[in-house]
Amino acid sequence: MTDTQQTRPGFTHHLQEEIWPRIRGLQPNGVRAIPAATLILIDRTEAKPKVLMGRRNPSDRFMPNKFVFPGGRVDPADALMNVSGALSGPAERRLQTVRGKAFARSLPLAAIRETFEETGLVIGTKEFGAPEGSPEGGWRNFTAHGAFPDLGAIHFVGRATTPPRLPRRYDTIFLAVEATNIVAREEGAVGPDKELVELVWVPIAEAYAMELPTITAVILRELEVRMAQGLPHEAPVPWYRVRHPKGWERISM
Repeated sequence: MTDTQQTRPGFTHHLQEEIWPRIRGLQPNGVRAIPAATLILIDRTEAKPKVLMGRRNPSDRFMPNKFVFPGGRVDPADALMNVSGALSGPAERRLQTVRGKAFARSLPLAAIRETFEETGLVIGTKEFGAPEGSPEGGWRNFTAHGAFPDLGAIHFVGRATTPPRLPRRYDTIFLAVEATNIVAREEGAVGPDKELVELVWVPIAEAYAMELPTITAVILRELEVRMAQGLPHEAPVPWYRVRHPKGWERISM
């Protein structure tokens, strides 16, 4: 069911006003959306909760200088990684609708791995030591810190699909996790020659003044509402997508 009419300005409104006029006249190009996952880290140690934002490298052709949540596309190795804990039932059921049952586990693992690669932060648990084996690449470096990724700590807060007719498209899952699940850090992940050139913990209310992609600001607002409700796993998850000729819509998953 479409529930655009239930949202306040700052949700679908901004996408419709800021993005839709630039793309509605473009011709179809057949580009398919690549599955991707993003992780929002929440720090509640102070009165005003903060989220972690990373500034993209100014030399990057894709969203240079923008502040974003860490994340990226799913890698085949994500499906092979051993984990601690399980996704909540509601999150798992909803993630299964994205690319099928087998893919539901890969999405949060991609978010955890990409966060590690971009920020150096290890999200998981050291309670059981390190896995005996792990896929090569980012996961091998992750487990060198003596941790399992923990899917039980993950909250599913939103989904957004880049509109058709654009040259680069992603079907992005936005997940959240408490900063208390950071168990280690690898230095050197952020810098002038990296994908992210700086990391900032910022109060959510102040993040809107930063140079954000429009969809990032929209998801931040969704996160605020969800946090006010206690981050319930059972609450519907919004999915932002474009349906021609009306433009953006917000549906519930």
